[in-house]
Amino acid sequence: MLTPEHIFQRAITSRAKVGIGLGEDSRKVLKSARIAERKGYAQVVTFDSADKMIAALRHGEVDAVVRGDLSANLAMAEVKAQFSLGHLLRAALMQPKGGRMFFLAPVGIDEGWGLVQKLDFIRFSAPLFEKLGAGMEAGVLSGGRVGDMGRSAEVDATIREAIEVERLGKKEGFSVQHCQILIEEAVRTKNLVIAPDGIIGNMIFRTMHLVDGCISMGAPILNLEKVFIDTSRAKRCYSDSIALASALADQGK
Repeated sequence: MLTPEHIFQRAITSRAKVGIGLGEDSRKVLKSARIAERKGYAQVVTFDSADKMIAALRHGEVDAVVRGDLSANLAMAEVKAQFSLGHLLRAALMQPKGGRMFFLAPVGIDEGWGLVQKLDFIRFSAPLFEKLGAGMEAGVLSGGRVGDMGRSAEVDATIREAIEVERLGKKEGFSVQHCQILIEEAVRTKNLVIAPDGIIGNMIFRTMHLVDGCISMGAPILNLEKVFIDTSRAKRCYSDSIALASALADQGK
């Protein structure tokens, strides 16, 4: 099972070289870097521009990067341009108060639309769980219970799609279950929860993290060969995001 302690220990073992972006609130980023280094999570390097940070990641000058409080639009654009990606798939690592950790996807409003991208979330998440030494249990949410079929064409479409994701995911050998609209059960039993679309996923993230104070270590970009942890600028400290980046960068060294 994923726990913060598990990730922190992997970060200490890895002690990777991690870059982090400096934006408007440089004091918060610098303080986070000092905390991460003091706790032994990583060697931290700061960057004041997205293009330099992504270039350093691409050339192997750092093992992983954390967005920090750089502009999300600029950082994502640089990742797409420098790694020749048409779209990005991100999953946010969440820990509800008193609950178990899980990855939530999609968390970008333009992500997770359609059957293909939902299956990609499952496929690209599998290596992430392997790096963290955990078995992946995916739960796919839809707009209602199966018994609600016929009440709304829009809801029906989400249910049919989720059922198909479950079928095809299992066919590829993954542990996948259609959890219907029962997010309260999904977060208790699954460690990868897939929302019906990017808008709903983003709203779940914001409600949990920004309204209710759920911990979020950050959101790895799944379909990127390197480790990039996206972060919310609302975070008070990025040291746990640095730890996650270091843990995922660990290649057994």
